[in-house]
Amino acid sequence: MIRDLRICFVGDSFVAGVGDPEHLGWTGRLAADSERAGLPLTRYVLGVRRQTSAEVAARWAAECTPRLAGGAWEPRVVLSVGVNDTAHEDGVPRLAPDRSVAALTGMLDRAAAAGWPVLVVGPPPVADDAHTERTAALDDRFAQVCAEHAVPHVPVVGHLAGNPTWMREVAAGDGAHPGAAGYAALADLVRPHWTAWLAGRTPQR
Repeated sequence: MIRDLRICFVGDSFVAGVGDPEHLGWTGRLAADSERAGLPLTRYVLGVRRQTSAEVAARWAAECTPRLAGGAWEPRVVLSVGVNDTAHEDGVPRLAPDRSVAALTGMLDRAAAAGWPVLVVGPPPVADDAHTERTAALDDRFAQVCAEHAVPHVPVVGHLAGNPTWMREVAAGDGAHPGAAGYAALADLVRPHWTAWLAGRTPQR
């Protein structure tokens, strides 16, 4: 029997795939991989530009519920937030780290109550080194929250900061978003975790 997977990808502009001329982003590439592997799924992309984790937390359940609840299908959620939290406005982060952690915690708690398995993909780097350092520090806290909730977490900020393709495309663009090759590199990092998550396994790091 073919699984009826329905997956909401929730987050910010990186989830939306902003900057990718192929309009796939990393989420479309992963969904296409699964399709080729004989695992079709319905992909709902719920990424909003400039939103912090608190703003995502305020809307995500209302958007996911009509897409995931009330049927015999298999509902799942992929979350990716954080870059906008650590962006500075007037010299301070747009969202304090404690509020970011609280937002993620609340989303994981609500997903667990709904019976929706979650995969968390960490925030990626941008061209500004100081911004990326703040993002990496926040993602360390996100990883701890995920561990406490037994939710898989995929760290990408360090890997992509050392990836010349990602950093080159980010610098050539708006300073935050890559092009097609950069998103392909992000998809490559997430892929083993994605595959294991769909199969109910824990990948080797």
